[in-house]
Amino acid sequence: SAVVFPKQIATEQQSLMLVKRLLAVAVSCITYLRGIFPESAYGTRYMDDVCVKILREDKNCPGSTQLVKWMLGCYDALQKKYFNNYCLCLQTVTECYHFKFKYTHNGPLLDFGSKDKKSDSTISCADTKKASILLIRKIYILMQNLSPLPNDVCLTMKLLYYDEVTPPDYQPPGFKEAKDGGLMFNEEPMYLNVGEVPTPFHMLKLKITTEKQRMENVDKNILKQGETAELLQVCGVSRDDPEE
Repeated sequence: SAVVFPKQIATEQQSLMLVKRLLAVAVSCITYLRGIFPESAYGTRYMDDVCVKILREDKNCPGSTQLVKWMLGCYDALQKKYFNNYCLCLQTVTECYHFKFKYTHNGPLLDFGSKDKKSDSTISCADTKKASILLIRKIYILMQNLSPLPNDVCLTMKLLYYDEVTPPDYQPPGFKEAKDGGLMFNEEPMYLNVGEVPTPFHMLKLKITTEKQRMENVDKNILKQGETAELLQVCGVSRDDPEE
C-alpha cells in the first residue's frame, strides 16, 4: 500500500530499485492526471503523505497493459546501464516528458546552493527522499494546470542510449529501432525543468516540453515547495550539460 523509501541506499541494487519505483510513479501520475487511461487502470499507493496512482495491467484497457510492458523494457535498459534518455510523448507532439538517467560508481555530487555558491556534498538517503517527493508534487501541480489534451491524443515512447556502451543491435523487450528523426511541435514549444533526484549511484532528471500556448495560464509561483525548492524554470535546452 506504500511506495517505501529504503532506510539507506548503500548498494547499487537498492538505488536501482528506487529509481525504477520513482519512474513508475512519475509516469503513472502523468498518464493519470492527463486522463490517458480510465480509473480502473490504476491502483492507489502512498509515497510518504502523498497519495499517488500507480498504473497496472487492466484487461479492459489494452493501452495500459502496453505501457506497463514498455516500462518493463525501460527497466531492462536501466539495469544494463544503457539507458540515457526516456521520452513519453503525446503526439503530434503536444507534450513530451523527458527523463534523463546518469550512472556513477563514485556517487554524484549535489549542489544545494545557488550557481554562484558551489557547496557540493555527498548524497544522503534523506536528500533522495526529499527530492523524490518534491518531484512528484511538482508533477501533480503542473498536470493540474495544463490545458486539457485533444480528444484524439496518441501516446508514444522513445528511448535513447549511451552509444559507447550499448550493443548496436540492442533493443529492450517491447521496443524496435526508430525510423523517424526528432520531435516536431505544431506550435512554439516551451521547455520546463521540473527537477532531479540523486542517489549515490544514479541521477534522474525530468524535463517537460509542451506548446507555449498551453502554459499561458500557469502561475510559476505555484510550483514553489518550501524554501529550498527551486521554482520551475522556463528554459530552452540546457547548454551547461555537454551531453544535451
